[in-house]
Amino acid sequence: MFDHKNIKIEQLQPILTGTMSEVLGMEVVELGADYLTMKMPVDHRTIQPHGILNGGASMALAESVASFAGNILLQKENKHCVGLEINGNHLKSVRSGFVYGKASPIHIGRRTHVWNIDITDEEQTLVCKARMTLAVIENNK
Repeated sequence: MFDHKNIKIEQLQPILTGTMSEVLGMEVVELGADYLTMKMPVDHRTIQPHGILNGGASMALAESVASFAGNILLQKENKHCVGLEINGNHLKSVRSGFVYGKASPIHIGRRTHVWNIDITDEEQTLVCKARMTLAVIENNK
């Protein structure tokens, strides 16, 4: 699915420059044949007043990693994708370290993609389970 042997992580990270992903400290960490993983720090940018990871930050990670994965798939087709719907269940709180969002496809269609996103902590415990639908759009010429 992904041309993961010919795409280097170092090529992907600069794409996040100047985006919310950069502001929240997200980094691309792994691209496999059928998944993309990004990490995000649990720090002053991503916690709520109670000192735990903000659910909105988790959803920002989920949307970022799924959208990025979908757009990697579409890069040779003169198309791009944008978020259409996202949902998530927050299962465990996190106070420090990093969380990792791993996006893998459920459905890749001509007009929509559906992605599963598992967000885990540094011990690989599931923190949030999310699903995102992306709309596939023709690039403007």
